[in-house]
Amino acid sequence: MDERTSTGRRDRGRLEALLATHGILATTQRLRIAELLFARNQHQTAEQVFRELARMGTPVARATVYNTLNLFAARGLIKALAMDPECCQFDSNTEPHHHIYYEDTGEVADIPAGQLQIGRMPELPPELEARAVDVVVRVRRRA
Repeated sequence: MDERTSTGRRDRGRLEALLATHGILATTQRLRIAELLFARNQHQTAEQVFRELARMGTPVARATVYNTLNLFAARGLIKALAMDPECCQFDSNTEPHHHIYYEDTGEVADIPAGQLQIGRMPELPPELEARAVDVVVRVRRRA
């Protein structure tokens, strides 16, 4: 099981070790963002993270939030989900799974990998290999 999802809360030492394992310097701001993200599996925009940190009384610059989330995504700690051209959400669950995107609200929910079956993969050229399959089911309320 992924060490980031086995329990809800992370102590500072474990978060520092997790960041170090991914080659990330554990600054105070990065640790605060990691504490928020890894408290549970969730999908949050940078703005949501920024507002939640402010609500918690943690002063972090908006640019720091954006830069940290992009760094975490680049290093594989979280996944960046481009569901909407105007907004990116960050997923703290990096285990294989798919998503439902609610177009009316902008919310994202997980679909466990075993609940969606893909019947057949396209044939790839011999020099290519599939690394992952990410499925997004986009839904909206009926008119």
